[in-house]
Amino acid sequence: MAENLIEVRDLKQYFPISTGWFQTKPLKAVDGVTFHIRQGETLGLVGESGCGKTTVGRTMLHLYTPTAGEIIFEGKKLMTREDIRAYRKKAAMVFQDPYSSLNPRMTVADLIAEPLDIHRLYKSRQERREKVLELMAKVGLNGEQAGRYAHEFSGGQRQRIGIARALAMEPKFVVCDEPVSALDVSIQAQVINMFTDLQEQMGLTYLFIAHDLLVVRHICDRIAVMYLGKIVESGEADELYKNPMHPYTKSLISAVPLPDPKMARQKRRLMLKGDVPSPLNAPPGCPFCTRCPYATDICREKMPEMAEVSAGHFTACHHVDQAN
Repeated sequence: MAENLIEVRDLKQYFPISTGWFQTKPLKAVDGVTFHIRQGETLGLVGESGCGKTTVGRTMLHLYTPTAGEIIFEGKKLMTREDIRAYRKKAAMVFQDPYSSLNPRMTVADLIAEPLDIHRLYKSRQERREKVLELMAKVGLNGEQAGRYAHEFSGGQRQRIGIARALAMEPKFVVCDEPVSALDVSIQAQVINMFTDLQEQMGLTYLFIAHDLLVVRHICDRIAVMYLGKIVESGEADELYKNPMHPYTKSLISAVPLPDPKMARQKRRLMLKGDVPSPLNAPPGCPFCTRCPYATDICREKMPEMAEVSAGHFTACHHVDQAN
């Protein structure tokens, strides 16, 4: 069993929201999240829009300063500025939107070399150019395109530029924030396969944030399901897909389209009632209690603990037996 490369313990990220004259209220974007990712593994983080997936990824890279909790990388807790600076040389992020994450005034070569410039990881302009061309080749870009600008490329090519930039520091850990959601379906498969190839070549470890469960099942070893700032279920990808235990996970998986029309007609869709509560006014107990068909008084009063229902499969539900 590979060692944990990165661990997150009781991570919280609250944003103060103005509610009136000199008054603020915390928006609990991430509220007590705990998980680990082993060396060379891909952990998928899924959930509907607004559940806190992207905030988890950004907070893990200290793009947001955590409100509370611990981030442990290679067995060392990140505490000082020096710790974070050293960590950022080994961790990178691929952003969701390939249109807004690239500076339109910089050439492709300058975009990819930006991390090298910041950390001064070359001795000459020639060495810098060689590294840029090597990175472009790795992600399937032509070296002759190095002098062009981002607006001259398609969405898939722009995302490849973003991936090359993320790999410039030869990181060990990469946060992939919905990296294919803005791309055409035909391009998605190419980019996902490229992520898999790069992982094998460079020994990368991924946190793969997405809302497409088919994509996540294809690329991820394990999956964690988020709802309203909390993780409600986690486990091996195939096990969680075939045997979901939490009512929310069951609903998500029931919504995945099937390519076979006969199977699609036989499949029973689990429709949820109501809307997702606001993170500003989250329910005090289980975050899913306002929409759960099995909710009782204890669900509205107490947050359930994450319990192991089978080997490596965890869920947070007071009525897991009733739901299954």
